[in-house]
This record gives sequence, structure tokens and C-alpha cells, in this order.
Amino acid sequence: MQNLDIHVKQPPTWSVAGRVLSLDHVLIMGIVNVTPDSFADAGRHFDHADALARARQLIDEGADILDIGGESTRPGASDVAPDEEIRRVVPILEALAGCAVPLSVDTSKPEVMRAALAAGAAIINDVRALQQPGALEAVADGDCGLVLMHMQGTQRTMQQAPVYREVTKEVTQFLRDRVQSARAHGIDARRIAVDPGFGFGKSIEHNFRLLAELSALKQMQLPIVVGLSRKSMLGAATGRAVGDRVAASVSAALLAAERGANIVRVHDVAATRDALSVLKMVHKETRVR
Repeated sequence: MQNLDIHVKQPPTWSVAGRVLSLDHVLIMGIVNVTPDSFADAGRHFDHADALARARQLIDEGADILDIGGESTRPGASDVAPDEEIRRVVPILEALAGCAVPLSVDTSKPEVMRAALAAGAAIINDVRALQQPGALEAVADGDCGLVLMHMQGTQRTMQQAPVYREVTKEVTQFLRDRVQSARAHGIDARRIAVDPGFGFGKSIEHNFRLLAELSALKQMQLPIVVGLSRKSMLGAATGRAVGDRVAASVSAALLAAERGANIVRVHDVAATRDALSVLKMVHKETRVR
């Protein structure tokens, strides 16, 4: 039987740019897409003022971290040149300098990583797990937090008939290998979090198996980041369009939290925080008894 505790027995911490984030409760990473083609919000926050307003709204709703992205990572998305990605992301970082929460940047490009860190980013969230040439070197000498994510294939090919023998074991082994590569470059393990990459080179069945078996990743003794918000697997389960998947997204975040997720990456911060607060109270009473 799976361990469904919302917390690991000794909750880990995560070191991000001089801050030590306690993970004795589930943290919420709010998503800010500064892109014209994101799958979830159809570019509604591409304009600088709109993106900044969205970021501040998510902080007000209770986000613990903001994750800012200047390139869509949806299946089949077009590549964005590093200079353009920097142009989209860095002004948001500069405008949010000194805000109460750590700022994460969702990128795989070393040039963008360096520019983002210089502008105040505390976390680099990389869907390619620092596999791009120069990516490890771009972050090795600093103290930023890192999210290493699993993806089978590339953005353009990842949903073209993905195949696994045992998806959870293969994802876990990939993440172990990437952590080992980071450690070999002198990166402190306390900076590293892992993300199994829901929707990145996985069928609907792979995604739900991975969610069911998420607690297996706790063996790595690293923070687990999960991004399920509004994804197509939830559309397959409910039959609902992207904009109508709030309830499914919140449910998925709770299921992930019960299986060991330490950070949930979401679009709907307020709804997710309310649900996690209820779950926390239930677990508190369970422990008292």
C-alpha cells in the first residue's frame, strides 16, 4: 500500500539564493506566462503590464513562489530565441525586485539563465534538466535553487507515441542521473528539486500511473515539484476544456500532495491554497488521534 502522508517523516528544506525554504507544508508555485502562445491562458498576460499585474495577483492570493516563463513548453510549441526570451522575462524580474516571494524562471537556455539570475531570479526551473550545452556551467557557481524535470524527447516530438516499460522507474532513474551530473559539477544537493514532468513525453495512462506512484520519488530525499495544472490529462479525465479545469487541477494538486509533492505549480493559486488548507487540517487531526 502506498504511503499517503502529506509530509515526509523529516520534511526537507530547499536552499534558494540564500533562503532556506521550509517544506513542512506544501508550497504553491504560481505560474506567470509571459508568452503569446501558452496553452493555459492563450497569451492573456503577454503584455508587460498584464504579466506584472498577474504576478502581483498571485502573490496576493498566497503564492509562495512565482514561476515566470518567456517560452511556451506546450507540445509542438515554437522555439524562442534567447534574446527574445530575455526581453520577455527580465523586465518582470526587475519590476518584482524585493517582493516577498522567491522568483523562479522557467527556461532551458544558459543565456537566459545567466540574465535571469543577474536580474534577481532565485530559482531556475528547467524542463530539460540542465542538459543543454552550458546549462550546468551557467548555474554551478551560484546559489540559486534548481528544478530538474523529466521529459522524453523534445517539445516538438514528446507527445508522438511516448513509450516506457515502467514509467515511474524510468523517470526516477533519469532524475537520479541528472542529479548526479549536477553534483559532479559541484552543485550542492540542497539546491536541487526534482519534477517528474507530467505531460512531457507521456501518454494519459503514463501520467496517471506516475501520479498514482508519485511517492516513489520520495526515496531521492529531494523536494518534489509537480505541475498538473489544467493539463490535457485532466481534460481526458473530465472532458472539459482548458479554462474549465480548475476543479480537476485542484483535485490533482491534492492527490500529488498526499503522495509526497512538496511544491505544486499551479495557475489557480487561491483555490489551491484553500484546498491545501483543508487537507492540512485533516492531517493535523489525524496525527492528534
